[in-house]
Amino acid sequence: MNIPFSPPDISQKEIEEVVNTLKSGWLTTGPKTKEFENLIASYCSVEKAVAMNSATACLEMTLRLLGIGEGDEVITTAYTYTASASVIHHVGAKIVLVDSAKNSYHIDYDAVADAITEKTKAIIPVDIAGVMCDYDKLYEVIESKKNLYRPNNEIQRAYDRIVVIADAAHSFGATYKGKISGEVADFTCFSFHAVKNLTTAEGGAVTWRNNLNFNNEDIYKQFMLLILHGQSKDALAKNQLGSWEYDILLPGYKFNMTDIMASIGIVQLNRYPDLLKRRKEIIERYDKGFKEMKKEVDVLNHYSLESSSSGHLYLLRIKNSNSEFRDNLIQELAKEGIATNVHYKPLPMLTAYKKLGFKIEDFPNAYNMFKTEITLPLHTLLKNEEIDFIIYMIGKRLKKVMNGEKNVQETY
Repeated sequence: MNIPFSPPDISQKEIEEVVNTLKSGWLTTGPKTKEFENLIASYCSVEKAVAMNSATACLEMTLRLLGIGEGDEVITTAYTYTASASVIHHVGAKIVLVDSAKNSYHIDYDAVADAITEKTKAIIPVDIAGVMCDYDKLYEVIESKKNLYRPNNEIQRAYDRIVVIADAAHSFGATYKGKISGEVADFTCFSFHAVKNLTTAEGGAVTWRNNLNFNNEDIYKQFMLLILHGQSKDALAKNQLGSWEYDILLPGYKFNMTDIMASIGIVQLNRYPDLLKRRKEIIERYDKGFKEMKKEVDVLNHYSLESSSSGHLYLLRIKNSNSEFRDNLIQELAKEGIATNVHYKPLPMLTAYKKLGFKIEDFPNAYNMFKTEITLPLHTLLKNEEIDFIIYMIGKRLKKVMNGEKNVQETY
């Protein structure tokens, strides 16, 4: 067997669309990017979307749009990838990490409430593995602390409360209480990286809910200024005959998406219902196989009466285990040709965040989730027999443990 972890699912249609773009003479941000933005907005049931070169750029530009910076605080979870927190550091605000809830990969809403101060301007929850957070609970917490909110500028005053910026890198296509990811949080930031459900090779997009105090076109234009050097015209507008003139309205950044990337995304979005369907089939096959091992493993629930996952990652925890056993299992599966991963190593375990003063001992729930977690292959090129082989090999290893092999006591 040779089972990769998450290869991109690229069909001939994507290749043909990219070739057409290459032949068109327009490679950077242009008509394809604008078309992709409109398709994303329509898919997410919002009025506007902005395509960028990564979800990280989307998160940072949203913080900058809101005027969040030095002296402000932004809350996010310790159980995430660095991008959720590094963008807070980029804008000069203070990173406030909170633990995940007990036996959960999602942020602890009670811990969020305890972490809110007069300096808190935003919260970045993470829709891990494609399963959306409990946004009703999060907004309830925000409302309960509204008396602490101190806006610094016009846009913050318009919200008149802490703003929710969803790190939805995993959840494009997921739903929560009848609403699709992209229309639930105040702002939602998606990733279209090569390993994501929908890919543009690299890339991302941000959507936002309607706010009666703002015109969506104005917000769109502000994002355009931020991601294109603060230039008053983009390249497409400047390319019109006689329209070379432009101005620089602010010293902006360079985070735009290209038409080459967007052309891949346009086809991927057209295929997306079938891609989501296949992901659900794979998850259900895994769930059925591991149901017989429920004494040995826990799996993340992707589907419920209130929510539907995008099925981005299959997270499995080995009960009564530790990271040494988990890492040995990863090596044994690798010998059988099965590529796996771990999502995530909590931020306080990483050098950069240790230097910022964070200690993993302060985040016991996140650590307990991490130390026994293994992420299994989940992609639309995965065959049923490969899924069955993965289940068989994990079951085989667990039987060895039940027959006498012991785990090593673990400490921090």
